[in-house]
Amino acid sequence: MKKTIPFIAVIAIIAITSFAFTALIPEAKKSSNNSRALREPTLWKADKVHSAVKFSVTHLLVSEVDGSFKLFEGTMETSKPDFSDAKINFTVDINSLSTDNENRDNHLKSDDFFNAEKYPSMKFEGMSFTPLGENKYKLEGNLTIRDVTKPVTFDVTYGGMVNAMGSTRAGFKAKATINRFDYNLKWDKATETSGLVVSKDVDISVNVEMVKS
Repeated sequence: MKKTIPFIAVIAIIAITSFAFTALIPEAKKSSNNSRALREPTLWKADKVHSAVKFSVTHLLVSEVDGSFKLFEGTMETSKPDFSDAKINFTVDINSLSTDNENRDNHLKSDDFFNAEKYPSMKFEGMSFTPLGENKYKLEGNLTIRDVTKPVTFDVTYGGMVNAMGSTRAGFKAKATINRFDYNLKWDKATETSGLVVSKDVDISVNVEMVKS
């Protein structure tokens, strides 16, 4: 004789299944939200009071002349704890250049060098930020000076992270050397011994304290 499941049992099974399915929905939504949160990048901004953009060139083959840019903006977007997916961008105001000598500053802002009137900004757009171990990174990107854009690689040291002054902060030191002739900073007066008054190589140093937004 064929057995049949009592109607009340069928109702109970449907009710239990429906309850279990409904109970799982919030967990599924929660898991999806957590996953989405992990993927969303965090924005960091340079604290200009605790950061500096500097450069150095050899003068007359025997000494160094240092300068800096007083005005700049820097951002970093990243979603990974090791910053390996960081998108880094910097913009520097050429007219904020200072070498503590007005005549030299005006010369550097002229068409012999930066032509600050026509090209008021220097820009860097990061393409990759590769961890090398022991708090070292390789930052590769494109540097634009005047109307020339060329790839450049910075050696970066990560100084660590701290919660202070009401925010999360991370410190970095980045260094690179560029050939100024590559960017049409073309002044090349020679000394009596045929060396350049100002070297073609320019050392760039960026010390930056990034604040988590």
